Amino acid sequence: MSAVAVHAIVSGRETGPVVVLSNSLGSTHRMWDAQIGALEERFRVVRYDTRGHGESPVPAGPYTIDDLADDVIALLDRLGVERTHLVGLSLGGMTAMRVAARHPERIDRLAVLCTGTRLPPAEAWTERAATVRASGSGSVAVAVVQRWFTPEYLRTHPDVRADSEAMVAATPAEGYAGCCEVIAAMDLRGDLASITAPALAIAGADDPATPPAKLNEIAAGVKDGRLLVVPHAAHLANAEQPDIVTPALIEHLEQL
Repeated sequence: MSAVAVHAIVSGRETGPVVVLSNSLGSTHRMWDAQIGALEERFRVVRYDTRGHGESPVPAGPYTIDDLADDVIALLDRLGVERTHLVGLSLGGMTAMRVAARHPERIDRLAVLCTGTRLPPAEAWTERAATVRASGSGSVAVAVVQRWFTPEYLRTHPDVRADSEAMVAATPAEGYAGCCEVIAAMDLRGDLASITAPALAIAGADDPATPPAKLNEIAAGVKDGRLLVVPHAAHLANAEQPDIVTPALIEHLEQL
């Protein structure tokens, strides 16, 4: 196993069912802030920073999707968690799908947001990796955040725009670039049939990065999948429309 000990925060109900939250490329565990209060009332919540992000280690690359999945399993083992719900957005959703396919015995229910089984062309990701290695994550921050939220939301929430751009810019360059290369090489289409955990796929109706068709492919391809398309939401649908996303997550995770 190639795992690193990722930085994690455990909160909520000590005896509640466990839910692990996996973040997007260029963000940290803070991207789940809009969900955390409601989840903590019901679950033992584990938020972590993907390798190369936030306070997690930045190992030398290259990284693969299996490395990111191994990090999650190592985190569960470290916390003594045998089975968990797993929720991931974008890169976090890719990681979650790989974990669910490779380790079905560890996952109760799965929710993936604004993600896809593959995101071609690979060259777009390797070029972004090269840009970030040369000029830092701040060089892509403005463009990235423009895809995270709809234009209307950014116009009316300048504080969110500034905080989000700062979050991207603070991501270690090698960590960001290494995870870009994970996405460039990744193809999870063959994993869908192996995912047995009941899965909720959430799409932002206005997401330019992973449009609803990407999430529909996942919902249709897993054994037990359901699609939710969130209106007036781009790539960080959980942050832009928490009043829709948070109740949907809770309803899905609490189903028996």
